[in-house]
This record gives sequence, C-alpha cells and structure tokens, in this order.
Amino acid sequence: MNVAQKKPRLTTSAMIASIASEGQRTRAAPFGKALVELAQTRPDIVGLTADLAKYTDLHLFAQAYPERFFQMGMAEQLLMGAAGGMAKEGLTPFATTYAVFGTRRAYDFIHQVIAEEHLNVKICCALPGLTTGYGPSHQATDDIAMMRAVPGLTIVDPCDALDTEQAVTQIAAHDGPVYMRLLRGQVPLVLDEYDYKFELGKAKLLRDGDDVLVISSGIMTMRALEVAQALTQDRIGVAVLHCPTIKPLDEAAIIEAVRYRHRLVVVAENHSVVGGLGEAVAGALLRHRVQPAGFQLAGLPDAFLDAGALPTLHDRYGISCDALASRIKNWLE
Repeated sequence: MNVAQKKPRLTTSAMIASIASEGQRTRAAPFGKALVELAQTRPDIVGLTADLAKYTDLHLFAQAYPERFFQMGMAEQLLMGAAGGMAKEGLTPFATTYAVFGTRRAYDFIHQVIAEEHLNVKICCALPGLTTGYGPSHQATDDIAMMRAVPGLTIVDPCDALDTEQAVTQIAAHDGPVYMRLLRGQVPLVLDEYDYKFELGKAKLLRDGDDVLVISSGIMTMRALEVAQALTQDRIGVAVLHCPTIKPLDEAAIIEAVRYRHRLVVVAENHSVVGGLGEAVAGALLRHRVQPAGFQLAGLPDAFLDAGALPTLHDRYGISCDALASRIKNWLE
C-alpha cells in the first residue's frame, strides 16, 4: 500500500476542520452555552462581537439576550473601545472576534482603553495559534506574545470544552481585564478523565512520569496527554503539567515539578516559540535558579506559516501527536 492509499487526500474543508480527532468526544459550543447560563444570574454581562457571533459561539448569547448583545461590525478597534466604555458604566462585557483581529488590529485600544484603566473587559478570541489553515492572515501564532506585554492583563489558554466552560465563570468573577483564547464549535472533551477543575492562576499536574515533564497549555495539553499514553509502549514515562493561565504564571507549581527531578522538560504550546509559554517558563526557571536535566521548546516556528489542511500543518510544524512524540524521543536520545 502506498502513502496516497494510507492517507487520503484532504479537501479544502480540512482547513477549517475541528481540532477534534475522528471519534473523539466533544461538546458543542462550550463558551456560548456557559456564557448564556452564567448571564441568567449576572445581568451585568453583555456580549459584543465584530461581525463574528456565529464563529465565536456568541450567537447563542444573542438569541438568549438580544437586548444585551451588540453587533459592532467589522471594526475591532470600535469593539474594544465600546467594551471599555461599557465596563466604565459597571457592565461586564465579553468581546469576541478572531484572535488575529482582536490582538493585531486592536492592540492599542486594549492597551490604552482597557488595560491602562484596569477595566473589567473579557476578550475572548477564536482561532488561536494553528487552529485554522487559512494562512498567516488568520493564524494567531503571536497573540500570547503580544498580550503578555500588556500590564495587568490576565491570559487564559484552555485545553478543552471542560476547561472553557469552567474558565468562563471564573474570568467573569475576576476583577480586571482578561484575554482568553477561545475554542468554539465541536470542542474536544478530555480533562474530565483526570479529575480536573479549572482554577484561575493555577497549573495542574494531570499525570506523572519519570523521564519527561511536558509543560503545556491549550490544545497542546490534549496532545501531550495523547503522547504520554503513546510513549508508554516505549517505556517512556511522561508527566503533563497543564498551565491554562499563562499570565500570571503559576511559577510555584512549575518549580515544584522541575526541581529535584532528573528529567527532560519540554514546553509544548500552540504558539510561536517567541514570546509565549516556553519563554515564560524558561524565565521562571532562571529566576529561581532551577536547572532541569534538559529543556526544549515544542512550539511553532518563528515564521509565517503555510496555508493548508490542519492535519497536514500540525504534522509539518511538530504539534500533532505523532510529530510531538517523535520530537520527544529524539530529544531523549
């Protein structure tokens, strides 16, 4: 059997395919449903979007609370400015768009209007990192780097549907601006098998292992758990520390997981290796004078990425299960 028979040619639809694997358990629109439920007891919550309600699952909120929903059109700067104004009047705005538009187009408004005045705006942005195949115009591979530079801004990168649902409630309760990477549509469900509960600002050790510690966020925690299971066949023990809050980073949990353990540390992130979780973890280890047995970044390259089918791109850039497992084995050797 040749390669073409093993891997059928992917169609254009694979560029916008769900990140869920075939047969994987999912939940539909966890963000939208969680926000609708929370808003029942929180009349201060309002929803805004820049012409992307359907594609951020905010359409569910619009249907449930039309009088509290604001369609701002294709104007991301206006979206952030209006959200800031509403927050000044005592409301709790949830502003949604794609991550590339919310960060690159509206950065100055987030920085000056929202963050400088510490306004209670929750910015929830879909298509984080390499979760679309539509090329650099839509691939937010630099959003965390940009948002980490904004003083006082909390950054959340959920792994799955459970993480997203629980994060909505906690970021709404948090006093101050939040940037959350948004998983929408049919979102994988994996963390319920690990007795997991989201806590804002806290990292969680999901499994332990003697050979490798993977520190991860977002969908890369899902990949790390898949890799840990796969590498048991090679008698490689992989621990997974999930860091859903990028800023403020749970440095205490990271230091505890690394110190006194002679194992390779791999930081896996769906983001450029420049300015993301990997560099944040490296900085924390240096400041605390903790030296792991080895340290590697398993992130996206410092480059404009290709357009194409998501499974192909995840293999090409090293964040699929098979690619990540191969990278870890090579680093161990």
